[in-house]
Amino acid sequence: MNTRNIIPDLHVKFGEKTWNETFLLVRRCMEKVRDKTKPCEPLVRCLEKFRALNVFSLNAMMSHLEKIAQQRGMGFHFSEATCYLTADLFYLEVALSLQGGVQDVKVAPHGQPPMSNESLLVLLRSKNFVAFSKKLEGFAALYNVPGNESEDKIKLFTSLQYLGKDLLKISRLPRHIKDYNTRVDTILNGKTGYLTEGKEDCPLTIQFYVSPSDVLKASSSNVWDMEEVGQVGQVMVGLSDMVHVLQMASLLPVPPQLDTQGNPVFMPLSEIPSESFPACFVLRLHPPLPMFSSFLTKIGKMTEMAVPDVDLQWAPFHTILMKGLSDSSSGDEALDQADREFKVSLPGDLQHRYVLPAAAWALPTLRGTVVGSLPFSRPGHVPDLLEVLRHQCAINTLLASCLAPQTAGPRNSGVDLVFEILMQSETSLAVTFQRPDVDSLAILVVEIPLSGELSCSLFTAGTREVSLEEYTCRVINRCMSIPVTMRALRAKLEKISSSSSSSSSSSSVPPPPDPLHTQTGGDGVTPCPTPSSSETLLASLPPYYNSHNALGPVDEHPVYGSDYFTGATSTPEQVAEVPMTTSPCDASDVPMGEYSNWMSTDCPIAEIM
Repeated sequence: MNTRNIIPDLHVKFGEKTWNETFLLVRRCMEKVRDKTKPCEPLVRCLEKFRALNVFSLNAMMSHLEKIAQQRGMGFHFSEATCYLTADLFYLEVALSLQGGVQDVKVAPHGQPPMSNESLLVLLRSKNFVAFSKKLEGFAALYNVPGNESEDKIKLFTSLQYLGKDLLKISRLPRHIKDYNTRVDTILNGKTGYLTEGKEDCPLTIQFYVSPSDVLKASSSNVWDMEEVGQVGQVMVGLSDMVHVLQMASLLPVPPQLDTQGNPVFMPLSEIPSESFPACFVLRLHPPLPMFSSFLTKIGKMTEMAVPDVDLQWAPFHTILMKGLSDSSSGDEALDQADREFKVSLPGDLQHRYVLPAAAWALPTLRGTVVGSLPFSRPGHVPDLLEVLRHQCAINTLLASCLAPQTAGPRNSGVDLVFEILMQSETSLAVTFQRPDVDSLAILVVEIPLSGELSCSLFTAGTREVSLEEYTCRVINRCMSIPVTMRALRAKLEKISSSSSSSSSSSSVPPPPDPLHTQTGGDGVTPCPTPSSSETLLASLPPYYNSHNALGPVDEHPVYGSDYFTGATSTPEQVAEVPMTTSPCDASDVPMGEYSNWMSTDCPIAEIM
């Protein structure tokens, strides 16, 4: 049957009928459902809407509020024209008129006087009972304190409130500002991140990490919605298998004191009121965060509380990132054991292919899991916790940048470049690539320290270019993207090669002898013995290349490339076949941009993105 012909006929047939007649018709249709255990959901929703529109009396409004209270597990009673929806730690007071209209909605947390709530008032006046019920669900989550007895719940809620007050005091302590954008600086460098006090249906919230792309997105739209931008943690209370002593008063002295490192000084729990509970504070992460096992171990040592591993499922870290933060399952092991390749499209008709060899990523030290919440018991744990989480977020941002396309749309014919990504440790990664100016491979090693300031080392044949490394450091700190950094690095190498070729062709004077490869004797200049390429390269590598680390000795676990470049695992000699063209890379030729001075760099993100 043609739906377009049915709808106008229905409008004509029922256009003049009253709401009561339509209401009865819907009920008759529902009674004809064959399966009594499964009523027709569309008709149920229709009936609820009709009921909402049909609320024109005091009794009808009270009936709706009572039903919503039952759905949310709340108590309900009324006195004259006022309804009360009650829970253990809060209650709602709804003042009604005799015609069923809503005059005021007040929320009263435990121990506090009722306060008018505009958002709930608007929802009830518009008879949007579905949204009102969902809002109540948020309130229940905010006051979801574990415990079988009301007295225990009240005590835990009081402890949570004192924790929140201490965190707010810490956030207001003086500190050095590193970024001109105070919001970004507070998120990335504040001891408690960007703190939002718990209100309405949202608990105390900490925004502790944003990537450069998040900053651009938020700045362009001037919207810093915590659910949309960056990484967020909500401070709540949760059950624990062990008993913990929790504060029942503020742990910060008045006035607050700082130690020599600028950290707040806390009073011992023995000097303030405190109580023991089979519960602890919880930082609930939104979205859940993929983390290395070593980072979880570090957090456990900080808080002296192990992260519950009941629901944690472990897998190679790159597969955790690929499967998405909403799914922590390890998936098919066959997929985890296969090499992965990702194509990233970039401006200028350029495409990168990033290869992640499965064997190199299957090491126990590079396994991870998705973490949804972290337990702690003191306000002093929060700054250290956030530092570790920011460290993990920075690593995730870099790796995720080459695991998914950066731009959408079909790709035209263009340059297809191959890069290999290997983790040297949890905090260091290496990118192997073909140099654009000479026929040899190069390795860019990126160190991701706890401080957040990334450092880069470029290993290639010939003389080490310090200025080129400094330029690459500024780029990667600015954009936190491997594809963007590799595009900028290759462009700089091509520029250096072009400048070197122009200089050599325009000059007829032969170049001076290389002091590294010549020595002067009585008869003039004679060749000096040249060490092998592998010896030269290995001598310049960081210590972990020549010692037992996450990947073991160099002989057992080569890290200089794979079959994608040479047809077999590359050796240091193959990497360093051709000497690097030595030409100064002036870092001062990078123009300044209009965006934030990201992480104390001076490379404009608008230019490199």
